[in-house]
Amino acid sequence: MRFSLSARKKNMSKKSPKIAELILARQGQEFDAHYLGYFDCFNTGLYYEAHDVLEELWLKEGKSGVNYAFYKGLIQLAGAFVHLQKDRLGPAIALFHLAETNFRRYPRSYEGFAVDVGLGLIEDWRNGIQLSAPIPNPLRTRNPPSLPLPRR
Repeated sequence: MRFSLSARKKNMSKKSPKIAELILARQGQEFDAHYLGYFDCFNTGLYYEAHDVLEELWLKEGKSGVNYAFYKGLIQLAGAFVHLQKDRLGPAIALFHLAETNFRRYPRSYEGFAVDVGLGLIEDWRNGIQLSAPIPNPLRTRNPPSLPLPRR
């Protein structure tokens, strides 16, 4: 049975059409399209969308899944930057701490992602906030963060 392009998009994401397009563009690659879409969004400063695109995979896996805390950490990392975009420094720090806790459950490299690089990014940005609190927001004074794309 063949589905039209619009029917396939509808089945790929319950989120916005923009996210459905991202997921569709990443279909058939080495990693899940939602996972890759997360990095596409994060690395272009679309932190809320990064959260959204990975959330479907995270929820689908469920709390007993081996990647549950890993995906949760990535979602929390994106969420921290959403808070920075809104100048909410305290909540950003809290989410950096939560993301770090989740990442520490995994080896240095996991699912093609350099977890140690993610932990370094968290430490760098969290320290930048704590040193500059209450202002300026480091997202306003620094280049935006970037995460390496997953590789096998």
